Amino acid sequence: MYLRIYRKAIRHSKPFLNYYLQHRVAKGKEDPDRLSERRGISSVARPNRDVFWVHAASVGEAQSALTLIDALNTYLDKSRISFVVTTVTVTSATLMMKRLPDNAVHQYAPIDHPDWVRAFFDHWKPNAAFWMESELWPNMLRLLKRHHIPCALVNARMSPRSYKRWKKIGSDAAQMLGVFDVILAQTQEHKDWFDDLGAHRCVVTDNLKFSSDPLTYDEKELADLKKQIGKRPTWVFASSHKGEEELCVETHESLLKAYPDLLTIIVPRHPERRDDILKNLEGTSLNMQLRTQKPDITKKTQVYIADTLGELGLFYKLSAIAFIGRTFSDDGGGGHNPIEAALLDCATFIGPNYQNQTNLVEQMVAHDALEIVPDKAQVAPTLERYFEDTVARETLRDNGGHFADKKANVIKDVLFELEPLFLKINHVYRLPVKR
Repeated sequence: MYLRIYRKAIRHSKPFLNYYLQHRVAKGKEDPDRLSERRGISSVARPNRDVFWVHAASVGEAQSALTLIDALNTYLDKSRISFVVTTVTVTSATLMMKRLPDNAVHQYAPIDHPDWVRAFFDHWKPNAAFWMESELWPNMLRLLKRHHIPCALVNARMSPRSYKRWKKIGSDAAQMLGVFDVILAQTQEHKDWFDDLGAHRCVVTDNLKFSSDPLTYDEKELADLKKQIGKRPTWVFASSHKGEEELCVETHESLLKAYPDLLTIIVPRHPERRDDILKNLEGTSLNMQLRTQKPDITKKTQVYIADTLGELGLFYKLSAIAFIGRTFSDDGGGGHNPIEAALLDCATFIGPNYQNQTNLVEQMVAHDALEIVPDKAQVAPTLERYFEDTVARETLRDNGGHFADKKANVIKDVLFELEPLFLKINHVYRLPVKR
């Protein structure tokens, strides 16, 4: 019933959807030069080979998608395959344009209007589809089933709230999940939820983010920034959301007496928020600086806002201590991936609201590879403790690195479970991977 209502409503919503896209363009959330892709229209020709469609909504999923693509290029004949990778956000598109291999092309995902989805399918004619994590679109799934396209939901997860919501729609949820040949869940709890909702086949393969390569960074830029900073105590707040920039400034102000040369680096999750961030921080007397306006860090710089795309790896590598964003934010939080910081030698901390990363966080905490800071009031004391205790800081850093190394083989479990799907496409697509 719910699917019928959804499909009927969206079929008649094209004027609203066009307005919605223009509104997002005005907000900087869509690329005006590539808006046609959101309507399923591509200016890129389909390669004359098998095309694998990989869909990843935003940056977090995109990192996992890159891991999967790199592995498939390693184990399959690269000359026989190509990838069309769809994402939704401008930030993830920028990442993909920098990181995709030469047999892959990025496209913005079409909005789930039947005409626009059909245009996408008619052009790309995917031989297989791999969707990352949790985003499900009814009309896209309907066409995958109609065209008998082998497909998998990889690194699948679901929040408790989403599970309850999906549970309410009963058979409609089972109909959508039943499109996937296999669902590769991050945890046993996620598997239980997918099974309960009607998934045909669900297997636990752990979190693919464990197998991600470290974020890249420019070696020369790192050397230059290290020279500018010298021996100043430095910390980075990564992937900040609304409300967390104020926390960073308050923390800095409370530590000024003990550390007059303290440097706070803020890397917003969405750099286009820069104007709002500056407006929200107008009350501080601290010397603030936007990287896009003045890239060099001087002795006077106290709060450095890295409002650029694709440089998080640089600032992790620059800082001995990293706090993970969207865990103290005004929106209720959810968290981002702490493995990225651990892979780049940071002592890593996370706030109390990490519900989107629960399993990952719990595993890291169990291995003393991550510390949870229970509330905003404890951020400054935690920083002070780890600035002073070099041994504790280095132990937390080393434990994080060791944990990440031990978990790096998750991709092999993923490929093992995907092999039957590839053999359905072509018998030559045998993945030489064993558990």
